[in-house]
Amino acid sequence: MDIGKKQEVEAKKKKNAENGKLIYSRAKQYAKEYEEQQKELMQLKHEAKLKGGFYVDPEVKLLFIIRICGINAMHLKTRRILQLLCLRQIFNGVFLKVNEATMNMLHRVEPYVTYGYPNLKSVRELIYKRGYGKLNKQRTALTDNSIVEQIA
Repeated sequence: MDIGKKQEVEAKKKKNAENGKLIYSRAKQYAKEYEEQQKELMQLKHEAKLKGGFYVDPEVKLLFIIRICGINAMHLKTRRILQLLCLRQIFNGVFLKVNEATMNMLHRVEPYVTYGYPNLKSVRELIYKRGYGKLNKQRTALTDNSIVEQIA
């Protein structure tokens, strides 16, 4: 039994080392892609400035919306839009893709919600604080990527 336990520990160490190398190579690749995007952005801005024009940044594709008001004296259509956005309770939040339909709905429910464009840090903090997944038919808090790997 002791030998089996040692082999299991060794296998786990080996797997963690491989995962570490994979994560490091991915992070390096992402950093390189991000740097290339920044260089391209600077180049486009510089070209636009030389031509006497302006460079307009591309629109963000993701929104985070939080409901901030209750249902007192709310129009029926507005209440229905909040239900469509899965914002049934106060302080519920959702991530949505930005398109014309969602923007029209947001303008209708603007007094009852607040929204913005999330960055990586805020998304990570939100998922680690409030994120849950189902593992072995049990609700498990997402504390690191190993839980996500087990779920998938």
